[in-house]
Amino acid sequence: MFRHLPDGITVIDTGYVRPGFDAAYLLVQDGRAAFIDTGVNDSVPRLLQGLALAGLTPAAVDWVLLTHVHLDHAGGAGRLMAACPQARLGVHARGVRHMVDPGQLMEAVRAVYGVAVAEREYGTLVPVPAERVVALADGDGVDLAGRRLEVLDSPGHARHHLCFWDAVSRAWFTGDAFGLCLEEFRTPQGHCIVPTTSPSQFEPGPYHVTIARLLARTPRAVFPTHAGEVLHPERLAPYLLAQVDAQVAVARQHGASAQGAAAMHEPLLDVYLASLHAQGWQGSREAARNILGIDLGLNADGMKIWIDRELSGTTA
Repeated sequence: MFRHLPDGITVIDTGYVRPGFDAAYLLVQDGRAAFIDTGVNDSVPRLLQGLALAGLTPAAVDWVLLTHVHLDHAGGAGRLMAACPQARLGVHARGVRHMVDPGQLMEAVRAVYGVAVAEREYGTLVPVPAERVVALADGDGVDLAGRRLEVLDSPGHARHHLCFWDAVSRAWFTGDAFGLCLEEFRTPQGHCIVPTTSPSQFEPGPYHVTIARLLARTPRAVFPTHAGEVLHPERLAPYLLAQVDAQVAVARQHGASAQGAAAMHEPLLDVYLASLHAQGWQGSREAARNILGIDLGLNADGMKIWIDRELSGTTA
């Protein structure tokens, strides 16, 4: 559940979906703490347990930083903020209103997952008082006891996405901007990578720009929310971008099908399986399908929304 790394970083398994699928990060510097992403409401006790194992109380938390407001990253933010009286919440300006008044966000989640699943997985979202929310922009710095975390506006997966650069560990905390690096796809050579294009703001051009900006720092590692420390991101980036481009081709070929997003499920799985095998993973098609689970459908849904925008000539 907890993996303690150098430079005051703890990887916390949030418990969302299955073990090893979703991570939040605790950073500690000179007795002060920050969380990056929170998991869902039910994850908050784990985060507080990780804080206690670091010898700290909730009063030591200065920041709760969100890469974006999708609920596997931000669903527990309000509950965590209520438990940490000194903390400020840092989020992209586009995400501020959803943290202060999460009603619209919850309605969107119900529309994607259905009411029963949304209630079971995410519960009731807790609003964050507006005066405790800080809108973060590209190039901003977040101070943690003198340790600067630099903010990168990182669209591609979502227009409200941020990544955080930590010069101490020479690592990026990337949310979903650097794809999924799931434990089940690990090989003796290291992690494998698959994109995440869940609804509703995937954009291939900004995706490429974001990856280039991440790599420009020559990071030692990235810390995606799915899940944990990933070394040698420069090795994985070409596979990630090639899959993004292949997904675009699939959407252009199948996006007008009467089957809608479902027409893309198998072609997208073809893309992922070919890339995973090229990266050294030797599992079967059905194993890949089972590991990806709902993300296969969510990726197809996101690509359908993107191609519909492109075909209609809209950008909203």
